Amino acid sequence: MQPIDRRSLLTSGLAAGTLAVTPALAQPAVSISMRTSAVATPDFPSAIVGADILRRGGNAVDAAVAIGLALAVTYPEAGNIGGGGFMTGYSGGQPWFLDYRETAPAASRETMYQDGEGRVIDGLSLVGNLAAGVPGTVRGLWEAHQRYGRMRWRDLVRPAVDLAASGFEVPEQMVRVMGDAQRDLGGADRLGGRFGTLAAGQTFRQPELARTLGIIARRGADGFYRGEVARLIEAQMQRGSPRGLITQADLAAYRARWREPILGSWNGLQVISAPPPSSGGIALMQLLQMKAARADLFRGVAHNSAQYIHLMAELSKRVFADRAQYLGDPDFTEVPVAALVDPAYAARRAASVDPARPSPTPSIQPGLERPQTTHYSVVDADGNAVSNTYTINGWYGSGVVVEGAGFLLNNEMDDFSAAPGVPNQFGVVGGRANAIAPGKRPLSSMTPTILTRDGRVVMAVGSPGGSRIITTVFQMIANVFDYGMTLEDAVRAQRFHHQLLPQNTIFTEPFGGGLDAAVRADLEARGYRFEVQDYVGDVAAILSPAPGELKTAPDPRARGQGMAVYSVSY
Repeated sequence: MQPIDRRSLLTSGLAAGTLAVTPALAQPAVSISMRTSAVATPDFPSAIVGADILRRGGNAVDAAVAIGLALAVTYPEAGNIGGGGFMTGYSGGQPWFLDYRETAPAASRETMYQDGEGRVIDGLSLVGNLAAGVPGTVRGLWEAHQRYGRMRWRDLVRPAVDLAASGFEVPEQMVRVMGDAQRDLGGADRLGGRFGTLAAGQTFRQPELARTLGIIARRGADGFYRGEVARLIEAQMQRGSPRGLITQADLAAYRARWREPILGSWNGLQVISAPPPSSGGIALMQLLQMKAARADLFRGVAHNSAQYIHLMAELSKRVFADRAQYLGDPDFTEVPVAALVDPAYAARRAASVDPARPSPTPSIQPGLERPQTTHYSVVDADGNAVSNTYTINGWYGSGVVVEGAGFLLNNEMDDFSAAPGVPNQFGVVGGRANAIAPGKRPLSSMTPTILTRDGRVVMAVGSPGGSRIITTVFQMIANVFDYGMTLEDAVRAQRFHHQLLPQNTIFTEPFGGGLDAAVRADLEARGYRFEVQDYVGDVAAILSPAPGELKTAPDPRARGQGMAVYSVSY
């Protein structure tokens, strides 16, 4: 079998950013109908895989399953079978949500990352075996397929098996990210040997991963959670120091959870997003509702002006204060979801916004009375949609490759509160609601979101980026529906982020030349400081401006790909 080659794929009828036409057999006909579906993914091979599944009659969930498994091969820095995530869906006119977030192993304890004095040990929750939670991705994709899929499971796994066995061309961005990861994961098991020698343009084959995927193709989720692969994961936990905690019993006990999505109304749209243990859906609804409640402050304010960024920082402060206090795994702590997304509560929170200067950070308390990643979107020709965000947390996760199985394990344990008030790798603090406990799922910022109007999907959107996901998804929605931008302009617009702590800090990006100098000077005069990151988010969005019309706009910050599939019947 030959390695997948971009040029050969472009001749197959699935060209990047264009369409594939699959006419029915020619015969006398009195009508012609055209059906449109689309995918937006982080890279070219996964877009090809998803579009081909749709072309062959698969639905949105089928395509989402195949894309997720393909990304475990071609996007190893974030795509995964060794991590977990959230899937927001819309099928047959009904919203749904599947939580396949990682869980803490049974041997976990609340103070496992602290020394004898109660101080958090630097790096222990980020690098090596002890950083890994029990993976949920394979179980999640399997459960979604069992409930909503149309095609055979093994046919959805096969493209990933072929990509791993035959190889794919290594993109330059993957090599660049690998360099960043090596600095952070220098002591991690085998990472440098497995990925560190890759060069752009090289064909990368992964025979061990191909074998693992082949087992999953034949046995379904049990191929990962029971038997040989589970034994290999447990054996990996005993290599190196510190040893990890995941056992075969942990894997066999893992379950994905069907949960009620966060639902809300905003500007005539139904917003469908991620519930706890994600903070994303609640935070997104709070931002949308607070902005609507203080429409007086935003009236006439130019997009990404100093005043706009200041006002959004004020709203974000309040959102992240609530996140730290109230949000965690709903199976372990009572999360006041209804109160947090109540428009009246949002209005009360927004009433204290200072329109001129940043509110003092200590004054922003939780408001209720007395608590690295990748994304892809799919919309099929029947109007079903999937918005899926999944992760191994940091680039290349914990840096641990399971020997004999060929996949990376997550470092998702860092998303718990290692100690109350101590920030994680994204600088976000948590409280008791997000403390470590056996079987518990760590709090997340993943925000896979679907917007509908009158029962029709109008947008599927999401992004990677840790805590930046929330503000990235919000800005995409506001750009399109508040500021009337095209999807392409909305994706290309400058992004910024604020999250309560560090105090009065605006995170920006160099993309597009960075913030305007006059805007920056204005904000500095108000007391803000700036921290520049490589980029903020990597949006994968599909927009349906009219029935039967689907638009994608790949994010130029990374190597994303959008693809439409048109089928014509006579």
